[in-house]
Amino acid sequence: MKNIIFKSLTAVALLGGLSSCNDFLDQTSSSSLDGNNIFSNYDYAEGTISNIYNEFGQQNYRARSIWYGYNTDIEFYNSSDGADGKADLATYNAGAGNDQMNTTTGTDLWGKIYSAIEKANLAIEGLREYADLTDVNMQQLLGEAITLRALHYVDLINMWGDVPARFESLNTTNMYPEREDRDVIYKQIIADLQEAQDLCAWPNEISATETVERINKAFVKGLLARVCMQAAGYAQRSDGTNRLSNDAELSKDVLYPIALQACKDVMDQEGTYVALKSNFADIFNNNGVSGDVISAGSESLFEIGYSNDPCRGRIMYTFGIRHESADDMTSMIQGSQVGPMPSFYFDYSVNDIRRDITCCPFRWKNKVQTLQSLSSWSFGKLRYEWTERFISSGNDDGINKMYMRYADVVLMRAELENELNGPSSAAPYLTKIRNRAFSSSNRATEVTAYVTAASASQDAMFEAIVNERAFEFAGELIRKADLIRWGMLKSKMDESIAKMKALVELQDYDEDHPYSQLSGHLYYYMTDYAWTRNSISYTASAAELNLYGLNYGETTLNPSGYEEYTNSEGAASTWIKSNALDDVINYVYLRDPDVYQYWPIFNVNLNDNPNLSNYDWY
Repeated sequence: MKNIIFKSLTAVALLGGLSSCNDFLDQTSSSSLDGNNIFSNYDYAEGTISNIYNEFGQQNYRARSIWYGYNTDIEFYNSSDGADGKADLATYNAGAGNDQMNTTTGTDLWGKIYSAIEKANLAIEGLREYADLTDVNMQQLLGEAITLRALHYVDLINMWGDVPARFESLNTTNMYPEREDRDVIYKQIIADLQEAQDLCAWPNEISATETVERINKAFVKGLLARVCMQAAGYAQRSDGTNRLSNDAELSKDVLYPIALQACKDVMDQEGTYVALKSNFADIFNNNGVSGDVISAGSESLFEIGYSNDPCRGRIMYTFGIRHESADDMTSMIQGSQVGPMPSFYFDYSVNDIRRDITCCPFRWKNKVQTLQSLSSWSFGKLRYEWTERFISSGNDDGINKMYMRYADVVLMRAELENELNGPSSAAPYLTKIRNRAFSSSNRATEVTAYVTAASASQDAMFEAIVNERAFEFAGELIRKADLIRWGMLKSKMDESIAKMKALVELQDYDEDHPYSQLSGHLYYYMTDYAWTRNSISYTASAAELNLYGLNYGETTLNPSGYEEYTNSEGAASTWIKSNALDDVINYVYLRDPDVYQYWPIFNVNLNDNPNLSNYDWY
């Protein structure tokens, strides 16, 4: 059974002082514990690491942290036009009193992250002082604590920009820290991750790294690369400017070679400790979904582990294909809160295997697939019918959040090689990802010719990598951080808005988006839908949608064997034009994303710390 709590209750009970209080300003210090007894004993020391992981499963962490990441140029919260706190978080319109985030002290997201950081600080200090760090298993625990602390600081920076920095446990001198320039934090966690990569074991090298719910060397190196690239990139600063760091130690010249070496180190272990899934759907079908597979050594490098008994986590609940009614697949009437930007489906090549897995025009209702409006499609990477267990009604589903995949390392390497060594050095890694995305019959044009064209210049290769990361990772909540570090957040979102305006008018956006090659009409027929769970085969009669009219060139009117979809007024006029998309176009953002890249610090946290304040523009 998948479970984020991996150590005995005895060890956890000994650490009650570390886990009983949620407020990060009121943590029990290590001096109240017998550190020698705890950190010199592997089982007890492992319990302190368990306490850090356990914060992932707390209410406002698992329910609120997933909201970071939308809206972008490819991802859209489907209720962005709602006048509520959830919509405000998505549309760059959140205030300090946001009703979703301004919650009880200590249970809020900010407080839960700092609670995890405090537990990591305590574990790091205890292990350094008392553990036998010649023991590889103790080294692993220290590496995990250091990496988890770094991960939490990355998430804090992504959400709030400059945040308080506490790299030692709470004491009388650091109770109420001010915001620290993120450059200071970046330099610390880069140094930390460089240490942790030598402490942690490869996937499956020791028992602790046999599961993707535990930190391993491949993930540490991947995170190091990600942090280096982010620290060397663009971001909105405390003075309101959107720029690169002025710190020479955080320049691309310094950090990109570190990141590239980290990616090389991981890729050198392909086939031994890491591997790309050969089938794109299997990443999501098998890793963290079907049968709750959490075995390390494949594509998934690290997942935030949520228990399935009792269920924790709201990943399928938020990102899975929506079910409008209970059926044989699930009784959870939920899903599809976030989906693809309406124009994004038409960015893909028609031959790209990832398109129909990622962008789904249907939802389930009364045991059949029914068409969704163009403004509310689902991401299809998570599907209830792919789970081996029946997910029942409620808010939590027990599906893990995949934090990093091996494909991310490959595409980071492509970007780094392009920057440091030119497009010809990047080409093999772009090719590697696209080979999986296309069948062998399409690779001559979609891979070989495509990559050759992208290799014409460094700018062309960079553009291809920007697009490839969209095609590969849509719905996995890493796009916003990418766009920010590239300095492209608002410009790419504006590009999507322009595409949508052209789409509803069936006017070409550019040569890669020939919307005039769509008739605007949409036709369908139904076939049986077959699926399996626990080796039992199921068939839903006349349940699967087969569509005509969404691919460029599908312009025949009234094709044989199809029925036409009508708009809400019952007229068989063009389906695309009947989906005017105003409810998306006008709500991709309400305030300038480049000015409001980060959430404000919420009132509950401002009230806890008199030395905190929001940026001037809030």
